[in-house]
This record gives sequence, C-alpha cells and structure tokens, in this order.
Amino acid sequence: MQKSLEYVNGKWVGKYNGKVVVKTSSKYYADKKMSEYHEAEAKVAEVNNKLNDEFPIDQRFQFVSDIVKMVASRKTPSAIITGDGGLGKTYSVVKALKECGLKDMTEFLSESDIGAVTMTSQMFTVIKGYSTAKALYRVLYENRNSTVVFDDCDSVLKDPDALNLLKGALDSFDKRFITWNAEMRDDQLPRLFQFKGGIIFISNMSPEKLDQALKTRSMCMDVSMTLEQKIQRMRTIMKCDEFLPGIPMSYKEEALDVIDQFKGQAKEVSLRTLISTTKIRANDTGNWKQLAKYMLVAA
Repeated sequence: MQKSLEYVNGKWVGKYNGKVVVKTSSKYYADKKMSEYHEAEAKVAEVNNKLNDEFPIDQRFQFVSDIVKMVASRKTPSAIITGDGGLGKTYSVVKALKECGLKDMTEFLSESDIGAVTMTSQMFTVIKGYSTAKALYRVLYENRNSTVVFDDCDSVLKDPDALNLLKGALDSFDKRFITWNAEMRDDQLPRLFQFKGGIIFISNMSPEKLDQALKTRSMCMDVSMTLEQKIQRMRTIMKCDEFLPGIPMSYKEEALDVIDQFKGQAKEVSLRTLISTTKIRANDTGNWKQLAKYMLVAA
C-alpha cells in the first residue's frame, strides 16, 4: 500500500493508494485517521490473503462459471462479478452462458432494428458503456425473457433511478414487475411489465462501493488478484484454443515469462499486456525482449 500525509493549502491531506482518506487542519486528527485506516486495510488484507490461500484464482473463476449458469437456468435472478479489468471476467461469463446453450445476440442485435427480435430465455446480450435509467428500462423490457450482461456499465450501478428499476427486476418474489411512471412520450413502452429474465453485472468497482440492496439480491463473486495471481490466471487463459490462435504456444510462454520478470515495474498487467507482448515476440526483430520491457514499464 502507498500512503502519504502532506500539508497542502492549510490542510493535512492523507492518501492511501492515491485515495484521499482524510483532510483536516489538525495534524493529530490526521495521524489518528491514517492509523485507523491503515489498521482497517490491514484487517481486510489479512482476510483476503486467507481467502486467496483457501480458494485459488482459477477455482474462483470456476465459481464465476457456476453462478453464471445459475442465472442462465433461472436458479437465481442475478450475479455480480467484480475484480480487476482485463483478466477474463467477460470472457468467462460469455463462455459459461454459451456452455448453457444460450445464443449470443449482441452482434446480431447491433445490426438490426431495436426491438425487431423477440428475445427468449435461450438468448443473451451484452450491454457495454453508459446507460441512463430510461435506456435501462428499455433494455430490461426488450430482454424481459432473456439474460442481460451489463459489462462495465457502472453508471447503472450508481444512478438512484436505475437502481430502483434493478431492485424490481431482481426481487425474490415469484413475479417481478418493473414500473416506469415518468412521461413515456412516443416510445410505445408499457408503464408496467413482468421481468422473467436474468441479469449479470461485470464491474471493476470494489464490492464495498456497490449498492447494498443490489448485492443482497444477487450472487456476488469478487475475483480481485495479486500480481502473482494475475500471472497465474493469464497462464491458464493462454492455454485456451481461443487465445491468439495461430501463434505458437512457445511464443506465448516466452511473452508471459517476460511479463512475470518485470511485473513489479509494469504499468499494467492484464490480458491486453499479454496479447501485445506475444505479438512483439511473434514479430521478433532480434531485440523483442527489450522492446517488450519498454512497452511494459515505460509506455
């Protein structure tokens, strides 16, 4: 953990990993709050370390697959998958849904008119990026019988109106109804409908920042990782047939070895890092390791 306490413009500003945790004119109070925060973070780290020892990262991703399949089969209405970006959360979710026999309609729907396809329980679609509460209502209506994956749509998880819609969609009642009481204009959307689908959220947000009511309605799985676990996870994924097909496995292994060597200095350690480093290895000009190192630590 990186911590700092600086006197700025008449205030003592304390930071942990770049996050401001205290800002006060009292040095005594600042020291006290920094000490309390450090103790709390140490306790969380201790718990996480024990969990990491008991549940290896590959096993936790198997748990991700298990709960996604529970959503697909409507054993539970929702799942929330959190953790570091670029390490296979979306890949694992989509793979699990396809293993359940669900058809990915994402690309097809992007090329068709909105609402032109009647979504069924054997279909799923992935929604990425920003979404307003009104747009969420439309998405839920059009996918009321299917599975919706919200990938990195953190705006949905923060907007109060959107959260109220989601709470209705994920209630534990036999019949889940969603209502929109605001002006509908010419959208031709009903003010009330029954939602029979499933929802999966994929987010880089920490679990502590998620709405408590949403968490209690969902199966939650956090796959945050240490640097060592990131390397281990990438080693597992690179062995999959879908990962950079056509490039020899020996090149992938050499690329990952370089990332492992410089992981402590790297700006980012993720699948994107592995992909770019592997491509550098495949296009070897005689000094690929130096180029790869530069891309890792300086770019």
